[in-house]
Amino acid sequence: MHLFIKKMDRRMAAEILLWRYEPPYDFYNNDLTGGNIHEMLHRSYYAVVDIYGRLVGFFCLGESARVPNGTYSEDMIDIGLGLEPGRTGKGMGYFFFSYILHHIQHAFPFTSLRLTVASFNERAIRLYIKSGFQEHSRFNKGETVFIIMVKYKALSTNR
Repeated sequence: MHLFIKKMDRRMAAEILLWRYEPPYDFYNNDLTGGNIHEMLHRSYYAVVDIYGRLVGFFCLGESARVPNGTYSEDMIDIGLGLEPGRTGKGMGYFFFSYILHHIQHAFPFTSLRLTVASFNERAIRLYIKSGFQEHSRFNKGETVFIIMVKYKALSTNR
């Protein structure tokens, strides 16, 4: 499968906001509101599409990827992402996430990466560990425990 990163547009933002995940992943369902569309159009959100232009998923960077109540230092790039619900649980996550990571690491080659995941999302946690992330800390937001995971960028040792 060939993937491409596109600038988020109104149609794609609305489509993403209408995605519905099955329990327990329905935690990630959003509402189609003007505020949510504005967030996706005016923050660091990107669409990931296939060769036919069909929306496969999205990712966001920076403050938009953070969960309130978490403690975040400013020396890492925060990543948030979502895969279209019909594609989850089918082994596509690694390819999708690897594509996003490659793009981010190419754009920011000397920066460590960070993401935040709900502790119940064991599928995602396994994927992130497989991709080189490790648990850094945990915090609560309401009744949900979140895990902050980091992938440290190795410093060059060339002399």
